[in-house]
Amino acid sequence: MADLFASEPPAETGHRPLADRLRPQKLSEVIGQRQVLGPDAPLTVMLQAGALGSLVFWGPPGVGKTTIARLLAYETDLHFVQVSAIFTGVPDLKKVFEAARIRRQNGQGTLLFVDEIHRFNKAQQDGFLPHMEDGTILLVGATTENPSFELNAAVLSRAQVLVLERLDVTDLELMAQRAEQDLGMPLPLEPPARSALLEMADGDGRALLNLIEQIAAWKLDAPLDQTTLAARLMRRAAQYDKSGDAHYNLISALHKSVRGSDPDAALYWFARMLEGGEDPRYLARRITRMAVEDIGLADPQAQSICLQSWETFERLGSPEGELALAQALVYLALAPKSNATYVAYKGARKAAKQTGSHPPPKHILNAPTSLMKDQGYGDNYAYDHDAEDGFSGQNYFPDGMARPDLYQPVERGFERDLKKRIDYFAKLRAKRDT
Repeated sequence: MADLFASEPPAETGHRPLADRLRPQKLSEVIGQRQVLGPDAPLTVMLQAGALGSLVFWGPPGVGKTTIARLLAYETDLHFVQVSAIFTGVPDLKKVFEAARIRRQNGQGTLLFVDEIHRFNKAQQDGFLPHMEDGTILLVGATTENPSFELNAAVLSRAQVLVLERLDVTDLELMAQRAEQDLGMPLPLEPPARSALLEMADGDGRALLNLIEQIAAWKLDAPLDQTTLAARLMRRAAQYDKSGDAHYNLISALHKSVRGSDPDAALYWFARMLEGGEDPRYLARRITRMAVEDIGLADPQAQSICLQSWETFERLGSPEGELALAQALVYLALAPKSNATYVAYKGARKAAKQTGSHPPPKHILNAPTSLMKDQGYGDNYAYDHDAEDGFSGQNYFPDGMARPDLYQPVERGFERDLKKRIDYFAKLRAKRDT
């Protein structure tokens, strides 16, 4: 257990992986993450003020969370202790806290870095609080999941969340150049193959260095082209957790692409989710929801097309049935858009909550008994089929309730015709009210 919590790693006598050899020795050497390490960024300001507080790093794998935490400890003269929530239990944490307490009594603080902190349950997360509050530890947690959903409010209130972003192509190219300096050789890749290599890393610096180390071990007589490189290297699987934050981010991107009438973007995010292993039935349900919520009566056929594509998928299965879902997506993206019914429905629910005890007006109530007739049920009810234009214009809201204007069709698609009908009935109603 002592080795697990050591401040410095033991001296290396054997081979050290490239990713370990290139680990930055100071914060200025960290590639990327300018939003937290730039001149006026949060970590820079904290260090300049000498007021480093507890932190939670939120970001994808391979973007420097562990490295930055270690360098923060070095630059603030704190003893660095690293644990993983996957392998650490309550007895281990108690030993860490006790060692930190003793260290504090001897005049040195402790930066406790907790990797995958979201994997600790509520009780375990609560265990950090007293030691954070009395200064025994400065907590730096790392998570790939949204802290808003995975971490206790008490922990979040005592720590600042900093978002670390996936490395862009420029960052990865700089990392590749550093690797070439360390290896003492240029990568034996043609320019298109080099670009393909950076794409394979998918924003993960550690993954890039591991790929570069594989390439450096090959005995090559000439630079590789893109096709040969792709054959030799397995493309890294895109980050996607069907129950995690990436799931919600991608379905949001898909929905908004459809709403924004962009079929190409919709197909791209649809494909991203399928490649990540998403259940096509979940996508079929969400696609149908888009038809109801964002197209509505601007194109009444849209909902039917979604249901038909869903049924086609159930009959054909995967992968052939997914084409039917893709066709529905393209149709929705290009269909006229209206959320008028959606807005009207929410307005009706709000009005119902506010006026939920008001009875219907008596003239539209049935009167199957003489007692009910004596009470005025059904009196003066106007049968619309007998009225001029088939429209009586009677009030169907509770007595005393102001008539709300809930459904407001847009001037797009089929709702343009519905708006004409709404306006026509409004004129008849106004005429007969006078």
